[in-house]
Amino acid sequence: MRAVFAIAALALVAAAPPTQRLAVELPDGEGLLPERYGVSGEAVNNNCLACHSAAMITAQPRLTRVQWGETIAKMRTVYGAPIDPADDKAILDWLVAD
Repeated sequence: MRAVFAIAALALVAAAPPTQRLAVELPDGEGLLPERYGVSGEAVNNNCLACHSAAMITAQPRLTRVQWGETIAKMRTVYGAPIDPADDKAILDWLVAD
């Protein structure tokens, strides 16, 4: 019986017009992150905006340099983010700038 419902659900999804299908939307690039207290936002823009919006990044709680370093490592190892290790220092400098 479950198989019948599953097949019926798949048929309905396949038959739905494209405008009614669920779509994943990536950040719309509403803007680049600016220089922050004299620290360039270039590395953050090049590495982080592929997955995160500028608004999401700037809404994050303040973390220490070590905590942000752990977050960058997690993005790279757990989520497979192609963050260039050569950019780690510049990203960290921007994230902790005040």
